Amino acid sequence: MSDKEIMDLLIKENEEYRKLDEEHRDLENILVEIDRKVYLTTEEEVERKRVQKLKLLKKDRMAEIVRGYKKTHSN
Repeated sequence: MSDKEIMDLLIKENEEYRKLDEEHRDLENILVEIDRKVYLTTEEEVERKRVQKLKLLKKDRMAEIVRGYKKTHSN
């Protein structure tokens, strides 16, 4: 089973993974909005870094869940 197939399955069957995926997409949308600006204030730059870190934490946890799934479902 490919990583994409596992991720699709986890979105359907794993509430934590589904929530992380939604939050990750929401954070990506926030970054897109921030990046549309020509100039960022100091506060906006700090917020952008904060959002990037949160997004990375979500992605790391999602990858951890995928690894755990692979480990428990390996042949």
